Amino acid sequence: MTAPPASSDARWTLAAFRHGAIDVLAFVPGLAGFAMAYGTVAARKGMTLFETLLMSGTIFAGVAQMVVLDSWPQTLTAGAIAGLVALTALVNARYLMIGATLRPLLGGQPAGKVYPTLFFLVEPPWLMSLRYHSNGGRDPAYLLGGGIAMYVVWVTTAIPGYLAGAAIGNPKQFGIDLLVPAFFVAMMVSLWRGPRRAYGLVVGALAAALTEYLFGGFWYLIVGAMAGCAAGVLNDD
Repeated sequence: MTAPPASSDARWTLAAFRHGAIDVLAFVPGLAGFAMAYGTVAARKGMTLFETLLMSGTIFAGVAQMVVLDSWPQTLTAGAIAGLVALTALVNARYLMIGATLRPLLGGQPAGKVYPTLFFLVEPPWLMSLRYHSNGGRDPAYLLGGGIAMYVVWVTTAIPGYLAGAAIGNPKQFGIDLLVPAFFVAMMVSLWRGPRRAYGLVVGALAAALTEYLFGGFWYLIVGAMAGCAAGVLNDD
């Protein structure tokens, strides 16, 4: 991808918005499969189609939605709700770091434009925006265009997954559970910076896998993230 010529006064243009939406199209097949898997799981959990789309439309956090559905209790008590909130916050804590990396692109922009844009922030447009900025792009509408494109795909493609949910007895039987890790592995290609810079990824993955094997639950999210970050810091020049 080659960024368009940057100019100091390029701000929130339709051209950059369209550019961002087009650049994330490569991620659409993986995201669509991910959303269909979510729809299938939601149907198996007994959610209505309206509830399924409402969750996608208001939360727009794929991994968090899948994790919360996987741990959804039979009865919603105050303690269960608090646990779901804490779990969602844990899974989405990565956006603290993701948002910080967007400071060069969004810094100094009006809050009325920045915060709505951050609602649509997910990994594919974030990755493309980092590359766009490194290539000289300076228009924040690029990020917004990519985010809205992902939003539309995420919400709408959950519908066929939901409709197929009743017909699929066990999603794992068809490998649907592999769509989520496959999607994120594909996105990691854009972050590859050579073997030496991959130490953090390898350490984090091994720590997460070992924690899942020994303890189960969702502790692997915390342990894997902390181990990967520590390895990355120690390996940094």
